[in-house]
Amino acid sequence: MYTMAKTIMVSNDVYTSLKAIKERENKSYSEVILESLEKNKKKTVGNLKECLGLFKDDKEYDKVMKEAKKGWDRWNKRYA
Repeated sequence: MYTMAKTIMVSNDVYTSLKAIKERENKSYSEVILESLEKNKKKTVGNLKECLGLFKDDKEYDKVMKEAKKGWDRWNKRYA
């Protein structure tokens, strides 16, 4: 299969991160980028939280999410 290479510009921080993953996992830049895109394809609050590394020990966030889940479950039973 013939694929054409493209040049892209990224910040130094992004390049450093990609390079570290590439070397650690012994993969090409294309593989690293593609896996990252696939991993983050489904956009949810949980994925955003994981991506940003936020709310690890946030009690208020946990409380809000628990209440939101209860509300979603009630709605889902009624309308789905």
